[in-house]
Order: sequence, then structure tokens, then C-alpha cells
Amino acid sequence: MVKKLLHTRMRVNDIERTVKFYQDALGLIVARRSVSPRGAQIVFLATPNSDEEIEICQLPNSPSVQVQPDLMHLAFEVEDLAAFAAAAEKRGFKLSDGPTKTGSGSVIAFIDAPEGYEVELIQRAK
Repeated sequence: MVKKLLHTRMRVNDIERTVKFYQDALGLIVARRSVSPRGAQIVFLATPNSDEEIEICQLPNSPSVQVQPDLMHLAFEVEDLAAFAAAAEKRGFKLSDGPTKTGSGSVIAFIDAPEGYEVELIQRAK
């Protein structure tokens, strides 16, 4: 049996652009950087109030990343989706979909990360 989820890895074409997005748009923090034995650049991003990290990886001399539509996404909880969206837009990041109220009363929206990965933002029902 597994004990807990530690991280999710996403391969990208431009690691610095991707890391900048997650820092500037979402406020994530670089926990550590390294280079793997295969020469891959790796950055682990920490999320507030979460043990799980996001591993961003750029492999040298590999085929370009082509993210399929609706392949996967990361989901983050936000306190106030309207306030988050307004602040993100001031920093140059617009929502790509939503906000949409769900059947449970939560409000969701999406913002596009570099490479075509989607990021879901969730304001839980109160």
C-alpha cells in the first residue's frame, strides 16, 4: 500500500517560462532545483497548505511536448475566485474558461499554463 502522494511530474519545453507562470500567476514557490543524471532540468514547486509538490521537468534533446486537449489538469483551491481572477488579470493572466457554478455550489474556472496544461481554480461552496 502507498503511504501518500508526493508529487506530480509535468514535462515542458521551456522550464523557466513555466516556473515563472506558476510563481507569478498562482504564487507557488520553488522548493528546489536539480539536474538529473540524464541531464534533465528539474524544479519542484511547493503549494501553500499542501504536502504534494509539482515537479516541472525539461529533458535535453527530447521531442517537443505536445499536450493533448483535456489530457490532465491541476486543481487549486482559492478563497475568492473573483478576487483571484482580478489580481491574476492585473499580472497579465486571464481566465480561459469560467467562472462556472457547479451543482455542489462551488465555483470553478480555468487558466492556461504554458505548454497547454490547464489549471483549475476552485472556490468551494460555503
